[in-house]
Amino acid sequence: MAPQPSGSFRIPVLYEDNHVIAIVKPSGIPSQEDETGDPDVLTLVKADLKVRYAKPGNVFLGLVHRLDRPVGGVMLLAKTSKAASRLSESVRSRSFAKSYLAVTDGVPRAQAGSLRHYLRKDARTNTVTAFAEPAPDAKEALLDYRTAAASGGRALVAVRLHTGRPHQIRVQLAAIGCPLAGDRKYGERREAGKAGADIALWSAYVGARHPVTKEWLSLRALPDRQGFWKLWSPEQLALAGGVFTGERHDV
Repeated sequence: MAPQPSGSFRIPVLYEDNHVIAIVKPSGIPSQEDETGDPDVLTLVKADLKVRYAKPGNVFLGLVHRLDRPVGGVMLLAKTSKAASRLSESVRSRSFAKSYLAVTDGVPRAQAGSLRHYLRKDARTNTVTAFAEPAPDAKEALLDYRTAAASGGRALVAVRLHTGRPHQIRVQLAAIGCPLAGDRKYGERREAGKAGADIALWSAYVGARHPVTKEWLSLRALPDRQGFWKLWSPEQLALAGGVFTGERHDV
């Protein structure tokens, strides 16, 4: 494990070598620079690398996959253009494994299942609509889910993504009547009047073939027991986080 950053830099490093760096993204910050001008993952990690390794000039860092601003958890970044190209290809070929934890408002009717929808994004409003059947300008979205625990009308759900569409987990779970806790954009009911409520979605696992050594990287992190995550014990969170983390050494 790489040494932890010091000073004001607060993004934990899970794994690092000359080609990649895996970090735990805090919820509430963007993956890359946006119109708000707020600190973002790419800028912060570049600044840290520049300081830790006394690098002159610009630091290369490739964004291989994104997490929505409200979502925290594991992110894998590329430190070279070759690594970025190879990891991006693994994302396109769906050999880049991603699983998440979510807390839902409502409990899914089936304890486990697969969801297929067709999602259309409205760039003007930054919202996504789910359709049960193919629709113009809508892209297929696939995921698997399993309910790990339920209490008080909420559920702790493990999710494995097969596609990476904008707002995919948020929209697909909302489409089956179980929006994410705190997600006012897509239908959370009990938290609708609470300004600043966090969205209960966390990137718990990323699995990928190392772009140079070809070793399978298994990267895991669980959310701190704050906000909606306080509803579940450490054992429940750990169990849910392990539901979809089987390695795929054949890819």
